[in-house]
Amino acid sequence: MSILTPVEPAPSLTEQAVATLRREILTTRLLPGETLSEASAAQLLGLGKAPVRAALARLAEEGLVQAVPRRGWIVSLVTIRDIHEVFDLRLMLEPEAARRAAGRVDTAELRRLDSVCACGYRPEDEESTHAFLDANKAFHVAVAELSGNGRLARQVDRLLDESTRMLALGLRRRDRTGEMAHEHHALIEALALGRAEDAGSIMRQQVSASRSMVLAALTTPESAMVL
Repeated sequence: MSILTPVEPAPSLTEQAVATLRREILTTRLLPGETLSEASAAQLLGLGKAPVRAALARLAEEGLVQAVPRRGWIVSLVTIRDIHEVFDLRLMLEPEAARRAAGRVDTAELRRLDSVCACGYRPEDEESTHAFLDANKAFHVAVAELSGNGRLARQVDRLLDESTRMLALGLRRRDRTGEMAHEHHALIEALALGRAEDAGSIMRQQVSASRSMVLAALTTPESAMVL
């Protein structure tokens, strides 16, 4: 007797539009403050206006776009308050996740993600920047998942979506990827050796340094992206 594997339903057109537009915003292909009409978004995605309209409404609920009368939609700006709130929450959650993950780590997987972070970034190549940011997010989520607390990991995942956009903007002005790779090496070692307090301290230092990089990069006089 054969056992049929359940077939995952295909994502709806609205879900496809949400996923693609979210990706464009988080990777800063769509920059903060950029105007986006339903017609231009539909053309970009190759979809009709109805699923695009529904997708934009969903992204507005997430705070990624805002409706503007007679202009359509704009990609939400990144504010100083946004940066502090996102990184404050990361500092509350991620050091604790790292402490709990110590001694439970899959070093092979973390080293694989770390190698992508270390080798996949070339400042002149937009795609490599996005690959680096994807790997960096996956690394941090993997550590959170190793904490054994699924809800904590899901919260970290959502926060990293928000901070990924901030990091993408920051990396346009300052390359901190080498430092981040070094921090990953140190964190993997502490996790593998079960040094919980060291792991928490290294994670705190890394998140704090990333916040400082983002703030320094986006509050320069030539930056018009932060209010």
